[in-house]
Amino acid sequence: MSAADQTPHAVVIGSGFGGLAAALRLGARGYRVTVLEKLDAPGGRAYVYKQDGYTFDGGPTIITAPFLLEELWALCGKRMADDIDLRPMAPFYRIRFDDGEAFDYWGDPQRMREEVARFCPEDLPGYERFMAHSKSVFDVGFTQLVDIPFHSIATMLRIAPDLVRLRSHRSVYGLVASFLRDERLRTVFSFHPLLIGGNPFTTTSILTLINHLERQWGVHFAMGGTGKVVQGLVSLIEGQGSTLRCNAEVAAIETQGKRATGVRLASGEVIAADLVVSNADAAFTYQKLLGALPRKRWTDRKIARTRYSMSLFVWYFGTRRQYTEVEHHTILLGPRYRGLLSDIFDKKVLADDFSLYLHRPTATDPSLAPPGCDAFYVLSPVPHLEAGIDWREQAEPYRKAIEQYLSNSLLPGLEHEVVTSLMLTPQEFQDRLNSVNGAAFSLEPILTQSAWFRPHNRSEELDNLFLVGAGTHPGAGVPGVIASAKVLERLVPDASQWR
Repeated sequence: MSAADQTPHAVVIGSGFGGLAAALRLGARGYRVTVLEKLDAPGGRAYVYKQDGYTFDGGPTIITAPFLLEELWALCGKRMADDIDLRPMAPFYRIRFDDGEAFDYWGDPQRMREEVARFCPEDLPGYERFMAHSKSVFDVGFTQLVDIPFHSIATMLRIAPDLVRLRSHRSVYGLVASFLRDERLRTVFSFHPLLIGGNPFTTTSILTLINHLERQWGVHFAMGGTGKVVQGLVSLIEGQGSTLRCNAEVAAIETQGKRATGVRLASGEVIAADLVVSNADAAFTYQKLLGALPRKRWTDRKIARTRYSMSLFVWYFGTRRQYTEVEHHTILLGPRYRGLLSDIFDKKVLADDFSLYLHRPTATDPSLAPPGCDAFYVLSPVPHLEAGIDWREQAEPYRKAIEQYLSNSLLPGLEHEVVTSLMLTPQEFQDRLNSVNGAAFSLEPILTQSAWFRPHNRSEELDNLFLVGAGTHPGAGVPGVIASAKVLERLVPDASQWR
């Protein structure tokens, strides 16, 4: 038997950011790693679509907390800056209200004070207090807890006093509203949970840490698109001697007694492993990949009763002209805020109005479209599949409604300028990305589904099975899923100590 065959083998299911980060961390600690990806290219939600000379990032479009990525390059003795060109965004976002007025969200504190004063000078003191509170939440919720495993209830009990002190029982919107009176500013400073699948009116106010996180490290775009970061991580993995296999769909996790022993592919091939890390959706991992295993906590009934994030309708399109007045990131708010979110999260109906996130990467990197053209994607939060919406029937009418709205508001004449187009609906989130209920961000990040209450990074159901990604601690978003792999550092021994 060769030395390589004696090295402990780790199989990682899925090549999203969480899976790639886990593979790198395990490889750096001496494991042989095989990453298995269902699709024909890596990235998971960060898959890249190329069509008619246009390049579209499938999902994540911004990088925050870039040090989490820099750590992965450093594990391989390299510098991320040598491979990835990150450009800071200024402003981070332009938030456009339904009446056409806009708020530019800056990283620079003075420019933010000026924007707040432009909308409501009386709210300036409250804004300063809110940002100070956001930093306090960040100091606990991110700095202290983001890479701490919550497999023990004792860990949750230790942080309970901090959760009480930071008013984490309140919703994000409720906490913001306690500092600000202007309704538009309340919207501006409470929308962030939507970026990771949460309803600002029900999501725990711990997520107000995002406001400080963005100020601390900025909002960045990777030249060439987020897919360039995925390519960089794959190159690091291969440089460690590990393997990425695409078109390798995992059908089941193999077990012996209460121990994971490998995986079985849809082709029937069995790959033995000493440990298995699942970057697949947490609920999918338990319900489908361990479907035949008797489970104590994450039973089918428990999974069915769990609250899932909203889904997304995403329209990727390229135009024959450029819209030079449009920022890289624009949030277009519809006429309703609370009511629309209630329709999406509670009533689960497809509303006639919508709020949108519009991404124009060619504002920063013109190479993503042919010369003189623009690449876009527009994202609309929609109910997940429990709503019973038939997206085969609804997708095109919904796309046309969004197209008309953008034409009337920000992209004049859009219906005559589109030259290439594709869509991602909640049905694709379920069928293509294996997301239970087509939820775009896995479990909804409410307080009772956070930290210890989420599926644990070390499986409660099976020895030698570990979870990374949006459905486990700390949660969705690029920093969260990369940090979930960092949690494994505290749970998995070095390969030299593996038994």
